[in-house]
Amino acid sequence: MNSKKDFINFTTNHSNSYLRYACESLQRNSCGLLLKTFLFFSLIFIFFSCAAQKLPVKDIPIERDGQVLAVVKAEIASTPEDRSAGLMYRKSLKDGSGMLFVFEKDQILSFWMKNTLIPLSIAYIASDGRIIDIKDMYPRNETSVTSSRSVRYALEVPQGWFSRAGVQAGDIVRVSN
Repeated sequence: MNSKKDFINFTTNHSNSYLRYACESLQRNSCGLLLKTFLFFSLIFIFFSCAAQKLPVKDIPIERDGQVLAVVKAEIASTPEDRSAGLMYRKSLKDGSGMLFVFEKDQILSFWMKNTLIPLSIAYIASDGRIIDIKDMYPRNETSVTSSRSVRYALEVPQGWFSRAGVQAGDIVRVSN
């Protein structure tokens, strides 16, 4: 560089090049950041969509002496994963709705209310559909609530719904697989 003018031209050209590089880099990084943000929120959306997928729902009639007393619109939890999640983290459950837990064989069943936010009543049901026990369960209580004998099904509803609907032990739940 022979003169002050050459130095200024050199500095200006290189500064412009650096500025151009910095802007392009920032745009690339901004796009990268936008892309990463988009992917992150997409994954979150997919996770919660999958987690919130509804189980199959069936109308389950409850009878006494051949007369229908009540019908429960029940989600059917028939896999170990669905049974394990149950009604956890739900903030509400409407009267007349619930969850039917279906097991592969008769067994003594035991439920608890870990991470369950709403009070529930549970009916333990034999393989022939007869209600064996109805018990109340309380939010977040980790004490096991156990059936009095081997049963095939459990039906959870809002606490007190069985009583309000006139359902009691000995009534028949028409469970069809």
